[in-house]
Amino acid sequence: MIVFFPAERGTQREEAMSGGVSKVQSQHGRWTVSSSDEEDAEPTRRADRPCPLPQPARKDWVSDSDETVVDEGEFEAVSSGHANAVSTTDRPSEPDHSRKCSPSPRASGAGKMMEKCATNPVKTETSDLSRQPSPALKRLRPSSESGWGVSSSDEEPDDKADVRLVKVEPADQGGPAPRPKKQRQEGTDHRCPSVSSVTTWPSKSERAGDTLDTWDVLEKAKRFSFYLTKVSGIPSKDNCGALHIKDILSPLFGTIKASAQFNYCIDIPWLVKQYPEEFRTKPLLVVHGEQRQSKAELHEDAHPYTNIRLCQAKLEIAYGTHHTKMMLLLYEEGFRVVIHTSNLIRDDWHQKTQGIWLSPLYPRLPEGSSETAGESVTNFKRDLIDYLTSYRSAGLSEWIAHIKQHDLSETRVYLIGSTPGRHQGNEKQKWGHFKLRRILSDCTSPVTNQESWPLIGQFSSIGSLGADETKWLCSEFKESLATLGKSQRCLSSQQVPLHLVYPTVENVRTSLEGYPAGGSLPYAIVTAQKQPWLPSFFCRWSAEGSGRSRAMPHIKTYMRASPDFGELAWFAVTSANLSKAAWGALEKNGLQLMIRSYELGVLFLPTAFGIATGRFSVHRGRLPDCKVSETSFPIPYDLPPQHYSSKDRPWIWNIPYLHAPDTNGNVWAPS
Repeated sequence: MIVFFPAERGTQREEAMSGGVSKVQSQHGRWTVSSSDEEDAEPTRRADRPCPLPQPARKDWVSDSDETVVDEGEFEAVSSGHANAVSTTDRPSEPDHSRKCSPSPRASGAGKMMEKCATNPVKTETSDLSRQPSPALKRLRPSSESGWGVSSSDEEPDDKADVRLVKVEPADQGGPAPRPKKQRQEGTDHRCPSVSSVTTWPSKSERAGDTLDTWDVLEKAKRFSFYLTKVSGIPSKDNCGALHIKDILSPLFGTIKASAQFNYCIDIPWLVKQYPEEFRTKPLLVVHGEQRQSKAELHEDAHPYTNIRLCQAKLEIAYGTHHTKMMLLLYEEGFRVVIHTSNLIRDDWHQKTQGIWLSPLYPRLPEGSSETAGESVTNFKRDLIDYLTSYRSAGLSEWIAHIKQHDLSETRVYLIGSTPGRHQGNEKQKWGHFKLRRILSDCTSPVTNQESWPLIGQFSSIGSLGADETKWLCSEFKESLATLGKSQRCLSSQQVPLHLVYPTVENVRTSLEGYPAGGSLPYAIVTAQKQPWLPSFFCRWSAEGSGRSRAMPHIKTYMRASPDFGELAWFAVTSANLSKAAWGALEKNGLQLMIRSYELGVLFLPTAFGIATGRFSVHRGRLPDCKVSETSFPIPYDLPPQHYSSKDRPWIWNIPYLHAPDTNGNVWAPS
């Protein structure tokens, strides 16, 4: 097998004195590497520290049109995740002032190195740049003496350039990156943080003109209530079935009385601006996993907003993260649940492919209703209460009460959650891939020749999966995904084809964002080198049907397709990447399931939607087309997936890509 990953040169190893962890220093930076192949390397919270994010720079200015966010991976923490997008031209392009986003205090932050490292933009003065080199560097002109060279730190952007900090999500191999101290811009009014014109709410008259468009979106997708997020820079027809966070929080969906936001990376000032003005002072609970300095900074960011309360998720197992992305919206008219894949930062709602499940508007139950009233055929209400209860937080008790007071019987999806712990007995069946296995066993039926029905997984980050495929991927995890009905334990699961969709270097290079999009795909070189067998399963990212081939995926999806890819047995959208930390790994000879992180997703089964065949059909063609069968499920990317060619390499975010410029004329130079 061809191994695509460049070998590290000049690597020095220092054995740590505790925790069985090794420090690794190489030409590509420094990582903390777990001494155990079986240990998922998701950084503890501070693996999510913000790090300078590569912003494409032309000449002597840093573009402020895009905040690049490095996101979630189930990585141990690639603390070297700082990377530089380097311009290949000498002539500066004009900044797009229409997209300018004023710096905000901060977005909480990569391993959580890349997702966590996705903190929001911070203005850095010129005097500070001398101490902290800008992540956006120029690529020098070629010369006969030195060829292409990366500019030195003395070639700095001008003092008006924005230097962005990025929160990165857990990387598989690496330790927490040092978190740069947050700097505030002089004169910032923290009682009302400034945002760009792009993020301001339209006037009421403008909003009225959008009403039909928004409701058309809802009508088109109400069958499954599965949506993609809007993407800037693609034809408007490809966004006609998509939603932005402002749409979700719009008065058109309900009159918000209170809300709760569960997430990994959170820019509080930006988040506040996504609410309509009339809802910005309503009670808002923010559920996060920040610790120590990062937690203190999140509290500092929330301090100007008297309506915001913070709730810290307990992360008691090393390398765990609070990766769930959910909104709970209490309206005067009822209650709604939104489960999605986007961080609460601008970049994640800008030029990435993301997924959203939007619940129906749940009505309030009559006074005196029983505890079991308002349950759905999928037991969604019970499972959601169980998930919130797992936080063991008094701050969530009122939201559990709200759920109990509403009728969730119209829900047609199953909740698939992960919560940290070593789960045994019946608890083992409630979480992670064992919850998926149980639902597929209880609620689906076997199909003829099912060993030829391929499994497809698509994700934005990859954890440490073991020395070979039998250690986890093609054993316990694949067995769960390959379950269909109560047939004998799938002895043929090894025969089931497995396709893993993950972007290539070329996908990233030619994307809308260019190389900075790779900051949200934090697959680390240290992890990749430990599992050279994995690329044999990889397929390229392609989404012509949804118009998102150039919008790099931060969505995570898993499904079971027919041999001709014309039907689906099931489909899931979730926050969970391909990692043991997210889905769980068996311990003690299979007696317990160990999960490190909080994750949440929903499972779509045809029978729950009254489809007699027990199969979704796969819609071929453009997704916004509303003239499709009611059994057609809107798959966000193209089927069948196409395997990597001999020239394709998986994107690895902490090695340089200098030989070919990206869409915006930049190269990638990790520090």
